[in-house]
Amino acid sequence: MDILIVDDETVIREGIKRTLQNRFPACRMHLASSGKDALELLGRYPVSIVLTDILMPGMNGLQLIQASRSRYPHIKWVVISAYSEFSYAQEAVRLGAKDYLLKPIGKDAIIDMILKLSEEVQREQEMTEEAEQLQNNRKYWREAIFQRWASGLDIGRIDMKPFMESHPVFYLLLVRMESDRPLNLEHFMVENVMGELIDRHGNGFVAIHDSCSLLGLVTLREGASLSGLLDELRSHLVRCLKIPFQVMHSPRIEDYRAVPDEVRRMRESASVQVYEHHSEGGERAVEVAQQYMKTHYQGDLSLEKVASIVYLNPVYFSQLFKQKTGSGFKEYVIQLRLEQARRMLGNPKLKLADVARRVGYQDIRHFSQQFRRRFGATPSEYRQSGACGELGKDSAQP
Repeated sequence: MDILIVDDETVIREGIKRTLQNRFPACRMHLASSGKDALELLGRYPVSIVLTDILMPGMNGLQLIQASRSRYPHIKWVVISAYSEFSYAQEAVRLGAKDYLLKPIGKDAIIDMILKLSEEVQREQEMTEEAEQLQNNRKYWREAIFQRWASGLDIGRIDMKPFMESHPVFYLLLVRMESDRPLNLEHFMVENVMGELIDRHGNGFVAIHDSCSLLGLVTLREGASLSGLLDELRSHLVRCLKIPFQVMHSPRIEDYRAVPDEVRRMRESASVQVYEHHSEGGERAVEVAQQYMKTHYQGDLSLEKVASIVYLNPVYFSQLFKQKTGSGFKEYVIQLRLEQARRMLGNPKLKLADVARRVGYQDIRHFSQQFRRRFGATPSEYRQSGACGELGKDSAQP
């Protein structure tokens, strides 16, 4: 937990900090000598409790609370005041401060205050986590109910009308895969691709239909077309899947009660529809990723970023990349960048910092360490040795 102490008197700031650090060593303490400094720290750290003096030069404690409470409603405020400032303390409580401490501040009083507020913070965090978990569970509950209902199975007394009110007009999409092995990774990958495309073209959701099929529902936004969505979906699946698959869709649906019949119709048409297949889908995804990395090596090449370029789950993409290239993703990125750096070092007009920056390293020390580990010499030593020769003079002009 982060605690911010705001007071223009150094002795008071440091004294409160020592008292709290001795009693609450796990808490992170931040100090500010003015309201302005406090606002800057609130924007940088996840502060939960603020102890602030009332009267300070510039922005006082009341103004600090007024400027911050709407942006940081979760923060617990405690004001520090002298007897002569008691009316100010009362105003601070009216603004939302939890309590006030009178100067001189006793150690026991401040410790008791933080103990009480820490418990409040803990309870609120637990409630927030429970609410988020409930929201996530509601998503899976909705998809599970929809999956049973769309398959024509009994859902008891659950009324689907409120469930479908946000989709007065929609289309159904069905992706069916063919394989003699479990399709856990493929399910996850197709779910991500379908979900992202549905969000891009409108709103809706994706549900697992069975062990080899996923069912999507989409309400298209104005200007979007079903054909455009389907073309993108097929393009990504051809590029990424290594197994045969089918993509089917329903006509425009205005009556939600038609869903089970439409799903049944799509499943029946699957028996006569030709599978789409791209035997080199996995290899092609890795090739596309490598091409992207070779032209964007100076930018963000995180696993998540590159995996998203080819619409693959990062874990699956990492495994596929290692399988197809024989190199781990991180090692490949390092090698790619350092090889580019080695070529650039052949241009004497480029400073070492420029070379580091051009290959994606903002920290020149880290760049030098990586370079030495790869080539057995620092960039400076490598350049001075003449090993880079004329590499890069034509292609790495500043």
